[in-house]
Amino acid sequence: MKITSRHIERDGSGRVTLIPEEDEDMYHLYNLIEVGDSVKAAAVRRVQSESSTGSIESHRVRLNLTIQVTKTTFDATGSEAPPDPSSSTSASSSSAAPASEAISSAAIVGGTSGEGATLQVSGRVVEENQHVKMGAFHTLDLEVNRSLTIFKDNWDAVHLERLGESSDVGQRAEVGAVVLGEGTATVCLLTGHMTVVRQRIDVAIPRKRKGAPSSSSDKSTQRFHSLVYSAVLKLLALPALRIVIVASPGFTKDTVLDYVFEEATRRGDKLLIGSEARRKFLKVHCSSPHVHSLMEVLRSPEVNAQLKDTKFAREGMLLEKFMRQLANDELRAWYGEKHVLLAASRGAIGCLLISDGLFRAAEPARRRKFVELVEEVRKQGGEVAIFSSMHESGKQLNGLTGIAAILTYPLDIEVVEEEEKEEEEKRKGNATLPSES
Repeated sequence: MKITSRHIERDGSGRVTLIPEEDEDMYHLYNLIEVGDSVKAAAVRRVQSESSTGSIESHRVRLNLTIQVTKTTFDATGSEAPPDPSSSTSASSSSAAPASEAISSAAIVGGTSGEGATLQVSGRVVEENQHVKMGAFHTLDLEVNRSLTIFKDNWDAVHLERLGESSDVGQRAEVGAVVLGEGTATVCLLTGHMTVVRQRIDVAIPRKRKGAPSSSSDKSTQRFHSLVYSAVLKLLALPALRIVIVASPGFTKDTVLDYVFEEATRRGDKLLIGSEARRKFLKVHCSSPHVHSLMEVLRSPEVNAQLKDTKFAREGMLLEKFMRQLANDELRAWYGEKHVLLAASRGAIGCLLISDGLFRAAEPARRRKFVELVEEVRKQGGEVAIFSSMHESGKQLNGLTGIAAILTYPLDIEVVEEEEKEEEEKRKGNATLPSES
C-alpha cells in the first residue's frame, strides 16, 4: 500500500490518502474503513439531464464522491473473514453478520480462478457536486491502483499499526501452497494477512482392482496431475514467491511433484526448470488433504526454518504455545473476553492473542475497549499479536472467542471472579453508607 498523503491532528482526527497496490491491501482497507468514516474515491454514476428541447438524456459520468460509510462488503476469492469472532458464541448473533459488514458467498465457498479481492463501500453522499445531491446513496467499488482518502474522527493505535504494516514492503513475504489428496488439490497463496484459495481441483480417480485394466485410473490420474501443473504455473506467481509448499498425506506429493518437473522439462517451461526453481518447492507431510491442515504444515520444522520471520508463522507458533499451555498449565492460559480483561486488570498478561475481527465490531465503544486493552498490555511490557481472520491460525483463534492470553504467573479464574465479586459488593456497600447516615 502506498500512502501518498497523511494529515492526523493531535486529537486523532484526520485523513489519509492511500493507493492499494495488491489484493492484500484491499483486506487492510477492509480493516481500516468503519461505519461512520468518510471515504472519498473515484466513481462512475449514471445521471440524467434535460436538453434544450425538453428530452431527458441519461449518461455515465466519472466523478469523485465522498460518502459517509454505512456498510462494507469484502470479497477475497476463496477466503473468509468473520466480522466479530465473539459474536458467533452469543445467541443474539446466530442469524447473520452485522449490517455494517458483509462477506460474499464466493468468499466462503472458495474461488476458482483468482479474480482478486474486491471491496465495496456504501453510504450517503456528504459532499455535494453538480451531478449528485447531498444525502444520495452510492456504493464505491474500491480497486487496486486507484487512490482513495479515508477521513476519521479518531485514528487509534490499531489503525496506525495497520497503516504501518500495509506500507511496509518487508512484510510482503508471499508463500504458495498446494494441499493434495487422492484426486484433490487446493492451490493457495499465503500473504502476511490472508490465505487465498486460488483454485480447488477434484478429480474422481477409480480404485485399481486386481485383474482389471487400469487404463481408466491412469487417465484420471494423468488428468489430475495435468490440472495441478496448470494451476501451479498460471495461478502462483512463482518468481515472486519465497517457497511453494507441497503437502499431502502419503506419497501423493512425491508423485505430483515428480510429474510437475518432468512436464516442465518436456514443455520447456523455464519457470519450473533448473535447480533454483526446484529449491523453491518444499515437500511436507500433513495428516489431512484439506486446507485447514496448513496450520500443521506451517508448524513443521522444515517450513518453520524458512518462514520464522513471517507474520503468519509467528501467529501459528503463538497459538500452538497457547494450546500447549492450556493443556499443561491452564492457570496460565486464559481465553474469552471477560477472563482476558480480568487478567489485564491484574497486569498478568505476558502475551495477548487477539483476532482482527474484534476490531471490526459494529459498536465504537466495543472496538475502543479492545484498542485500550492492546495499549494497556503493551504499556505493561506484554506482547500483542493481532491475528488475521483470513489465516487458519486466526480462524482457530476465532473458535476460542477471538481473544486469549498467556499469563506471566498462574491465576485461578474462580478465585479471581470471587475477589471481583467481593470488591463489587464492597463498592456497593460504601456507596450506600452516606444515604444510611
